[in-house]
Amino acid sequence: MYRRAYALLVGVAGLMVVLAFIAATALGKRLIDPDGFLGPSWMRLPMLCLAALFADMVPRALWFSKGRPKAMWPIVRERWRAHWNRERLTLVFLGIICFYVTYVSYRNLKSFVPDIMGRQTNYDRPLDLLDRAIFLGHTPAEVVHGIFGTFFAAHILSSIYLLFIPMVAVFVAIWCVWSRNISYGYWFVTSQCLIWALGTATYYMLPSLGPGFEYQARYLDLTHTGTTDLMNALSNSREAALWWAGYDGPQTVAAFASLHTGVSLLWALMAQYTIRLRWVRWVMWTNFTLTVIATLYFGWHYVADDVAGVAIALISFFLGGLASGQKFDRHGLSSHPTTTTSKVPIEADD
Repeated sequence: MYRRAYALLVGVAGLMVVLAFIAATALGKRLIDPDGFLGPSWMRLPMLCLAALFADMVPRALWFSKGRPKAMWPIVRERWRAHWNRERLTLVFLGIICFYVTYVSYRNLKSFVPDIMGRQTNYDRPLDLLDRAIFLGHTPAEVVHGIFGTFFAAHILSSIYLLFIPMVAVFVAIWCVWSRNISYGYWFVTSQCLIWALGTATYYMLPSLGPGFEYQARYLDLTHTGTTDLMNALSNSREAALWWAGYDGPQTVAAFASLHTGVSLLWALMAQYTIRLRWVRWVMWTNFTLTVIATLYFGWHYVADDVAGVAIALISFFLGGLASGQKFDRHGLSSHPTTTTSKVPIEADD
């Protein structure tokens, strides 16, 4: 049942790492591990998988044993038998490893965009003109800053935007470890690998920096936040990567398409289709809405970037669903899994 999901996961990860290796070799650069400060990847990958196992086992054992050491082992053993079967272990290890390989390759390929497409090549001007046409002669910054102000909203939106970074890996682990149906875990992680790969492709289709980097004067009235520091750091690292001969770090500035928008939408869609708790779905949709606003508020993206982010999210969502055995109903507005394991089919009303 999961052969398509296995093939898509491994295929996307494999293609991404091959492309990153070819690009690095052609440019005479080395592949960079963006999280190298945490230790070598050969050690970090098993640690990530073991951390997922630890996060499931230890809190449960402590809670149900009420802190009594003798009662903990039976709880752990029962959880292992009931939840950590071969299929769950395969999902966790395969999902985390394939996602990590895809993400590391994405970071490298994103860094190579200026060298491959040309350091002076960008489409910021036409994207900015399109924004002005959409907003009837105004820039999105003018309109959004006028509506939300430049102080309190800046802190709120900055927190939402920056929270995205750690949650990318956290949500992969959550869906792999705790999805009530194995197929939902495959759906989530397959869609994640797809969207990061498609996002990489769009960077090469339409290289751009984003208004916050190309037209910085529009955002000078915003109060200082963590986003300000991040944008300054990214701008500095880009300049260093392009013009400093001894610099070997990445540059990570690229606007089209918005992966913040796309991945946040993918989270919301996965919550809508696979989680029964209404408040979780509301949180995810609220996060998506505020993330889109933040992309325009701080100048990370143009409107077209957000639209493209939505498009690749929808593509990734439905392809991941089909690969993991989901059956879409009501013209795609709902779905049901066709399996609980790789062997047992179930009906729509289960």
